[in-house]
Amino acid sequence: MSGTPTDPEPQLSVHPSSPPEPEGGLQPPSLLQPPVPTQDPPHTTQIQQTQNTQTQIHQTQIQESNPGLQHQVKAVWINHRRKLLLFGFSLCAVILGLIYYKHHNPQHRRTNQESKVTPCLSPACQWASARLSSSADPFTQPCDYFLSSCGSDRLSPGGRGRLRGQGIPGHPQNPKEETAWTERRGQSAERDNRGLREEEALDRKTVLLQYLRGILESNHSAGSAAEQKARGFFHSCLDTRSIETAGAEPFLTLIQKLGGWAVSGQWNRTDMNSTLSLLMRDYATFPFFNLYVGKDPNETPPGSTKRYIQIDQPDLLIPIEWNIRTLKSQANAQMLRPFLASCQRYLALLGAPPSSSMHHVWTFISLSSELAVAAAPLQHRLASGRLYERITLRDLQTKAPAIDWLSCLRAAFHPLPLTEDDHVLLHNSLYIQHMSRIISKWLKKHEPSTSPVHTFMVLNLLHTLMPALDSRFSDTENNLSVALGHTGGVAPRWKRCVLETERGFHSVLTHLLSERTAHREAEEIIENIFSSFKSKLHELNWTDAKSFQSVMKKVQSLTPRLWTTNETSTEAVIDQLFSEVTVDTRGFFSNYVQLLSMWQRRLSQLLAEQAEAADILSVTPILLGDELLFPMGMFVPPLFHPSYPRAMHYGVMGFRLAKDILHLILPDISSQSDTVLAVGECVWGHYLTVTEGAAFSLSAAQQQELWLQYSALKITLQAYRQSLRNDPSDTSISGLSHTRLFLTSFSQLNCNSDPYREFMPLESSFLITVLCAESDLCPAGLQCPNQTQQHSLHTC
Repeated sequence: MSGTPTDPEPQLSVHPSSPPEPEGGLQPPSLLQPPVPTQDPPHTTQIQQTQNTQTQIHQTQIQESNPGLQHQVKAVWINHRRKLLLFGFSLCAVILGLIYYKHHNPQHRRTNQESKVTPCLSPACQWASARLSSSADPFTQPCDYFLSSCGSDRLSPGGRGRLRGQGIPGHPQNPKEETAWTERRGQSAERDNRGLREEEALDRKTVLLQYLRGILESNHSAGSAAEQKARGFFHSCLDTRSIETAGAEPFLTLIQKLGGWAVSGQWNRTDMNSTLSLLMRDYATFPFFNLYVGKDPNETPPGSTKRYIQIDQPDLLIPIEWNIRTLKSQANAQMLRPFLASCQRYLALLGAPPSSSMHHVWTFISLSSELAVAAAPLQHRLASGRLYERITLRDLQTKAPAIDWLSCLRAAFHPLPLTEDDHVLLHNSLYIQHMSRIISKWLKKHEPSTSPVHTFMVLNLLHTLMPALDSRFSDTENNLSVALGHTGGVAPRWKRCVLETERGFHSVLTHLLSERTAHREAEEIIENIFSSFKSKLHELNWTDAKSFQSVMKKVQSLTPRLWTTNETSTEAVIDQLFSEVTVDTRGFFSNYVQLLSMWQRRLSQLLAEQAEAADILSVTPILLGDELLFPMGMFVPPLFHPSYPRAMHYGVMGFRLAKDILHLILPDISSQSDTVLAVGECVWGHYLTVTEGAAFSLSAAQQQELWLQYSALKITLQAYRQSLRNDPSDTSISGLSHTRLFLTSFSQLNCNSDPYREFMPLESSFLITVLCAESDLCPAGLQCPNQTQQHSLHTC
């Protein structure tokens, strides 16, 4: 045994409490060695076999020379095997955990999804991407973005918007919080300057009118004849130079065509009813009463499509006010002076001799004041039960004999064959009878040469044709409006021209809009949002079973759909309809006169038709019988485009649809479910917690609006996620994941364009933070870095 190496001996003294250190001449068991390659070169294999043989002989010699060492080697081997087996199991567990994390962690899924989203490269998507890039990213500065209120700099540059947050504790627009908020706003000044432009705060109607404007301004020479006439009318409306050049001459020529008038001294004294019939038929002018077409709300059976001629009190030109003591209307004495001045100005523009103009003005004001006595506001008529009555034309002639009702209505609704037995709906019967007596009195009292009744009709015609006259007339009208305290401002010329074009060429614009509407995409989002809305009803805590059953019965009976015309008109049919219309591109007055005649024929068509014509200027859904109709005007760019990712459609239009549905179907939900106030208080609690404001109670209407908008967001997100499950192939823009794009698109909605903004105490985008508190949908680090109370937020 003297030849046996003794150097490894000290290393064999293994302490149980210390891990073995395999070094020097002692090799670990062959089981722990790395696996030998299966295809080594032959010489390498021989060398390894020789080394193994020498190692085995060496170990045998050691074991023979020291029997105790054999026991120690065995113990070392067992200890190694146990520890390495434990290490192997641990390694496998870690690998399995990583695999599970990779496939089930939402944050990782979003990151993975974001890297795999298919970009939308259409021109519309590129435009939308540029808009998102130029606006603030809500997730990079959540404290500044989500806590901004309506009217803040982010949404209205220059701070000209409505400051809804004033008076709310913790709100940045509360004067008490202004100092603390100044620093935070200063940090995001650059972002604010790059924020949404003023046009982004446009209401839905303006967005639709801008889209129609683009259609009318487009130069499509291949369009139908009717389309070219509609575009020609629109451009003649915009041609203010030609309108200014024409001045008052077109209206003076028209007066002579009607037989003249007493103001100029040239009048052929035509019959009052003959002139009235002509004004109603050709110029859509109704001086003594208002005329329109509609259904009878009390018609039996319900859902009847029959329409009636409806006669109501007129919109008198003279400013009047309601006397609650006498329960009568009267001329507003404080407003008579500016009204008198405007009337004098109109007569001067029409060339009336100054010596006689004052007399005609005073008689006009006197007749208007007498007619106004019996006019009553709608609220009073509702309270007194005098809203309307159904009456035959024969009985109407007996009530108000001064008007030849059958002749006038036949002229207005030509060629419909009206008879004395036909029914009309008469509103404010007391006024109609009073009007008849006043006209009879004035026709008998005044000399035919002065004819104040005829002058009254001509001045009403002037008011009808004012949009087609030069700026001197419109300026006079605007000055009177300002004097009367109307602060609405003057609509831009293009907007008025779009509205006037729609009045005359309704069927043309309906056809053009229908051609450009993404019907399939609109129908899909309508169906999905309504389905998600119905499922939401089951989550509410209803006060009683009867309320739940009543609402569900109503909802189950409804069929939601896109509101389109039932019969699709071809271009040939539309061209035939406007075949008699001639448009002068430099003569807006004559075009406008034709428009009035077309508008009156449209009323005749509406009275004869049974189907409900689609209202292309409507931008909110309506309930019509058992149908829930969504107008085409809701689904127009830039809010909706067929090439947009569905995330954008749902984030913007889907939320609006859900909100409209909730408002329309559940107007009294706060009295039917305890969930409404509870969720409203919870959302408001989030806001107060984040803003570190003192407790501040909201009204029931505000709490309901908070619940409604938060529910609309959840309904929309649920509908979008269901859409993704059905079809995962959604696109994206700016490299955002689907959910991130959904939330970012939603955050761009501006509450200043919300018709219910008065009841919403905070910016709708703040609802994202509430949603993030109860889900893992949002990006990490959404909490405000200087807020420590985020842990206390609970789900709503």
